[in-house]
Amino acid sequence: MTDLALDIRAVSKRYAEHTAVDTLSLQVPRGTVYGLLGPNGAGKTTTIRMLLNIIAPDTGTITVLGLPSSERRATDRVGYLPEERGLYKKMKVRHVLRFLGELKGLTAKESDRRMEYWLERMTLKTAAKDWGNSAVDELSRGMQQKVQFIGTLLHDPDLVVLDEPFSGLDPINAQALKDTVVDLRARGKTVIFSTHLMENAERLCDSVCIIARGQKVLDGTVSAVKAEHGTRNVALSVAGGRDRVAPLLAKHGFVERVDDQNRFLELSLAREADPQALLRALVAEGVDVERFELVQPSLHQIFLEKVGATNVEPGMSGHG
Repeated sequence: MTDLALDIRAVSKRYAEHTAVDTLSLQVPRGTVYGLLGPNGAGKTTTIRMLLNIIAPDTGTITVLGLPSSERRATDRVGYLPEERGLYKKMKVRHVLRFLGELKGLTAKESDRRMEYWLERMTLKTAAKDWGNSAVDELSRGMQQKVQFIGTLLHDPDLVVLDEPFSGLDPINAQALKDTVVDLRARGKTVIFSTHLMENAERLCDSVCIIARGQKVLDGTVSAVKAEHGTRNVALSVAGGRDRVAPLLAKHGFVERVDDQNRFLELSLAREADPQALLRALVAEGVDVERFELVQPSLHQIFLEKVGATNVEPGMSGHG
């Protein structure tokens, strides 16, 4: 058995004059949480639709759980939560879930048994209220999202693909989803999720791939990615306010970018800058330095550095 849950080799997809995915290659080991990161319009959803065999690549190959993605045996072992949520609004929750389970080959009896576990786990069935007997359109948006998440997991897939899963979730429901992702990994499942929210990726992912305009710009474990970019970032706090520091940083040319974190400034140093030289310059200027610490950059910072405004679709922000 291959140790890869997903193996994408030189895959491209074009629509008329637009290249949605451009010779993309990436490998996702089994039993990991893998983040497919990028701004809106980067090609994340197109990549997901190709691995699910919803659309076919123009060039390249995709292997899912050791099988060609075009084989039904592969896609039957995948659970997919699309970005565009779609449930039958007038159907009762249990009827919807039974239907989704049967689509994946479960009997009605087995679907019912499994859904009861998940309804309780997702707090859709409690001592106070059983939402399973309610029509979908009686549920809040967050509850509907949990119903669709249950439908994604009902057939116990080996590979779970979540496209922007945290979109629209309140903190409580987001935490329930995160806890479930962690549990899936502990059970040996592989989870791929697409997002433009770097904080969620940083908290959950073992590895990440950043793509922009259909091309891979970074790929690796989160720890390795952060270590590679971690030698040019400084957390700085000073006494007496920051207004005085800004012109000094610009004057000496040490700093490429300043990110105000409220309690401190996070500085991205220029490529040839020496952090110790920066500290000496600040002290020489009479700045009362309270904190000066080399820190690893956040995935958000790395994302901005690697993607930047030049690789984002017109009208999109660097992190939206």
